[in-house]
Amino acid sequence: MRVKSSLRKIIITFIFALIVQFSMAQTSTISGRITSEGLPIENAKVDLVGTNFSATADSLGIFVIQKIPNGSYKIRVSYFGFKTELQNVTVNEEENKVVNFELISSQNNIEEIVVTGTLKEVSRMECPVSVEVYTPLYFKKNPTSNIFEALQNINGVRPQLNCNICNTGDIHINGLEGPYTMVLIDGMPIVSSLSTVYGLSGIPNSLIERIEIVKGPASSLYGSESVGGLINIITKKPQNAPLLSLDIFGTTWGEYNLDLGLKLNAGKKASVLTGVNYFNFQNRIDNNNDNFTDMTLQDRISVFQKWNFQRNHNRIFSIAARYMYENRWGGDMRWEKQFRGGDSIYGESIYTKRWEILGNYQLPMREKLMFSFSYNNHNQDSRYGTTIYDAQQNIAFSQLTWDKKIGKNDFLLGAALRYTFYDDNTAATATADTVNQQNQPQNILLPGLFVQDEITLSSKHKVLMGLRYDYNSIHGNIYTPRIAYKWTLNNNNILRLNAGTGFRVVNLFTEDHAALTGARIIEIKNELNPEQSYNVNLNYIKKIFVKNRTLISFDAAIFYTFFNNRIVADYETDPNKIIYDNLKGYAESKGLTLNMDVAFSNGLKLIAGGTLMENTLTRNGITEQQILTENFTGTWAVSYKIKKVKLAFDYTGNIYSPMRLPLLGELDPRSPNSPWWSIQNIQLTYSGLKNFQIYGGVKNLLNWTPNKGNPFIIARANDPFDKDVQFGNNGQVIATANNPNALTFDPNYVYAPNQGIRAFLGLRYNFK
Repeated sequence: MRVKSSLRKIIITFIFALIVQFSMAQTSTISGRITSEGLPIENAKVDLVGTNFSATADSLGIFVIQKIPNGSYKIRVSYFGFKTELQNVTVNEEENKVVNFELISSQNNIEEIVVTGTLKEVSRMECPVSVEVYTPLYFKKNPTSNIFEALQNINGVRPQLNCNICNTGDIHINGLEGPYTMVLIDGMPIVSSLSTVYGLSGIPNSLIERIEIVKGPASSLYGSESVGGLINIITKKPQNAPLLSLDIFGTTWGEYNLDLGLKLNAGKKASVLTGVNYFNFQNRIDNNNDNFTDMTLQDRISVFQKWNFQRNHNRIFSIAARYMYENRWGGDMRWEKQFRGGDSIYGESIYTKRWEILGNYQLPMREKLMFSFSYNNHNQDSRYGTTIYDAQQNIAFSQLTWDKKIGKNDFLLGAALRYTFYDDNTAATATADTVNQQNQPQNILLPGLFVQDEITLSSKHKVLMGLRYDYNSIHGNIYTPRIAYKWTLNNNNILRLNAGTGFRVVNLFTEDHAALTGARIIEIKNELNPEQSYNVNLNYIKKIFVKNRTLISFDAAIFYTFFNNRIVADYETDPNKIIYDNLKGYAESKGLTLNMDVAFSNGLKLIAGGTLMENTLTRNGITEQQILTENFTGTWAVSYKIKKVKLAFDYTGNIYSPMRLPLLGELDPRSPNSPWWSIQNIQLTYSGLKNFQIYGGVKNLLNWTPNKGNPFIIARANDPFDKDVQFGNNGQVIATANNPNALTFDPNYVYAPNQGIRAFLGLRYNFK
């Protein structure tokens, strides 16, 4: 019996060995190359759907998957910023199957891309919060020298110039002014307050991986200043960046811009990404013949460096730093540096020095604990005619988050601490005693706690609830809750409902350029209280696949925000003053927005969007439109590629409806409302050379400038120091023969750039 048993085991073992050997012999290999526009895509992920077989493309875009059993599979290639591609493949015995992929960039915000809308990386389609994501390829359709200008092609987002002379500005989201928008770099609130006006320029475009935009209050996660929305600029990971990238272009106006990116390995466990941006414009142009520069002259350099360290268990550790210096001036065409701060020839001269450091460190623990930190120092040395504005702002920020999943609950708990130091030479940091007035810098401490729970009710239903508590050392306790609901009807239809609150603590002199020019007297009626807002947003995404491989995507939203304690700058009660006070009433922001993306099988692509909105102030029962806010904005980008000749065509543009403008009185001859206006651009890009792209085109094709239809833009440009202006006993301007319209010098009547039509030519180089 023992012999039979042993014999049976031997036979079974022998048969099993034959089966294993046969099975091993029946395996194959799939290999191929992944490219986009002829360039290899490094680190693209390749996997066989429904299996554990996967690979990652190397620096040449080549991938290899080995020991694949015979059969039919669906091979999938995915990489951030590109559409996921699928191909069916069948492999036979010991076959080496070659499958190549040409990826198409997902250049808009409709695609399913990884985002950090809830302070953790998730698929956009799975995120309960509506987040728009844009990649650098989208902004290359209309190349710009800085982020501020690049945002002009995003629906519902408008770069607003605040001064005709120094060309500083802020970002409007759905009609709300720049102070309501928080700008982050890698999730760190380092572009805020003073730097919102001057810090948006100089971020190297070569280092940007994507830009995420959340419209509506996000204070429950990010705190103050994110009342209207937030813009999160995500920089590249060194492993995703090319070894060397270069982008240089110039315009017929005399603008020159350089973006340089460089990746290096610092040992076996560290990689370094360096970016340099340099912009120069020194050409004095006065096409509107007011003897003032149409565009401020600028000399700016920004250097950014980011270190990534490899750690055990793939824990995160990165640290980055940036330094920016800018010298800009605008004013009388005869102005020279020796006139800075004087009263003979008017000029606005601004020196900016700024440095910042930020990092993320995952604690070496079994639980996912992430510590984030940032610090920035911003120094401003400005002269607006004879008005001196010297300011320093330091912001230190730290945050610890704990990401924990328990059953169907995905928790995020966090503690944050923010310290802000601000000092300037104005009344904003002076004691209330006007007789013995002394300097009193602001020191604001803002600790906060927040909790978020994302509950997966089922495969189609998710709920997110969040609550944040902050203690402001000046204003006390602040609570900001929010709730979000996501309903996935199917893979092509998603509905989101978001509601929440926001708050904003105000520093007027860091946010309103008009308060600094000296053209008007600043009056603050009462002690200003923080603003509060209540917001609801309904978002719907739909995808339609047509048989001829045409993809149509829609992203629609309805939004409503109600404001308490809205702080309003009154330009109209007294044309010589800007009067600030909390609104004795309420403010509303409401509207609807639609983004559309159509990708045709013949290579034609259309991205278009429109926002219909109304931003109003209601006081004493009277409702009026907010100044410098349009009722409609639209953007578009039409692209077509001729693959045979490696040529791409891009036609981009925007359009804005009329907005109410600030006048100096009833006799001011300038139009009280802007007309409909549009900035349109065309570009051709040639990619037929290895690692090179040559591009060129025309900006502002219609040659639109705001002086059209107006007698002048800058009031009293011939008398910028008001030496020939006469005032009555009540402080009001008196109409005279030399000043028949009773005006004072005022450069704040601005809604569009003064740059007319211009050609541009550029070169890009990428070495993987």
